[in-house]
Amino acid sequence: MRQPEAVRIHPVDYRAAQDAADVRAMLDLYARDPMGGGDALDADVLGRLCGDLAARADAFSFLAYVDTPHLKAVGLINCFEGYSTFKARPLLNIHDIVVHPDYRSAGVGQALLGAAQDLARSRACCKLTLEVLSCNTVAARSYARFGFAAYQLDPAAGQAVLMQKWL
Repeated sequence: MRQPEAVRIHPVDYRAAQDAADVRAMLDLYARDPMGGGDALDADVLGRLCGDLAARADAFSFLAYVDTPHLKAVGLINCFEGYSTFKARPLLNIHDIVVHPDYRSAGVGQALLGAAQDLARSRACCKLTLEVLSCNTVAARSYARFGFAAYQLDPAAGQAVLMQKWL
């Protein structure tokens, strides 16, 4: 782990060549990690990704950079705005967060979460949401340190469980 002098958070312009290249590289790094599934992203996915995100009004991303001696992308957070019917307000879901292995535990993830929180507040969101694998205890501790907690409406009903169905 390296201790960066300063982490710079940069809102992504999906149509800017360098931003798009850094988003693709960081997301592919995440996909190759065991916590991201362990497989590289498909070339077709990488080719379409930033154009597809640019076309969505509800997509927001931030990149984290450090000077090492050149500017290097070391983190990414991808977010999508949703809507809370119980609060009748928007919410911001953190769909992906990745920190380069060399920069984990150096404040990069917390800085990215801070950028997402600032965006959510500026958009009058009622909450931030995310999912984490149950065995990813390092990430879960980081999220808890930032103020996240497991979702439940009533303790007697239990905690929410994420489910999916591929189409």
